[in-house]
Amino acid sequence: MTKTVGLIVGSLRKSSFTRAVAEQMAAQLPEGFEVKNIDISKLNLYNQDLDDEDRVPASWTEFREAMKTVDAVIFATPEFNRSVPGALKNALDVGSRPYGASVWDKKPAIILSVSPGAISGFGANHHLRQSLVFLNMPTIQQPELYIGNVTELLDDDLKITNEGTIKFLGSAMVTFADFINRLS
Repeated sequence: MTKTVGLIVGSLRKSSFTRAVAEQMAAQLPEGFEVKNIDISKLNLYNQDLDDEDRVPASWTEFREAMKTVDAVIFATPEFNRSVPGALKNALDVGSRPYGASVWDKKPAIILSVSPGAISGFGANHHLRQSLVFLNMPTIQQPELYIGNVTELLDDDLKITNEGTIKFLGSAMVTFADFINRLS
């Protein structure tokens, strides 16, 4: 039976380094897995009043329904001010509500952080990890996926040119697939 892995990218840029690396990594999932891109760019900001007053925006409903169709999640994030982008945090909030109906509960996850700098999105990776603990998402501990100096790893078409990086990301996907299978 094929398992569906949601790919959520925190960068909304059209030529996102994070999306480029994440998609190339996700494409290396082994047979038996398919990737579903989950778009967070049009999600209305979370406001609990809208849930409480039954005025849920269509973007929330569509997102929540899409998330119910995935078995696991790849989170890919750039780092904004030592944390995750607001769009990604908003997606976590929208998916965690209404109380008792979280779309995240018990879904295996892996985190990839990407940065043009040397720190490799370490702050964003760990802030996201904190949220996933609270959301009850078992998350891969090793390997840790920090991709720094990303502009040196990508060509003009945003393809990864470093063979070691490609192999590392492929190995991470094998580890993630095994993790998903063990938890299902």
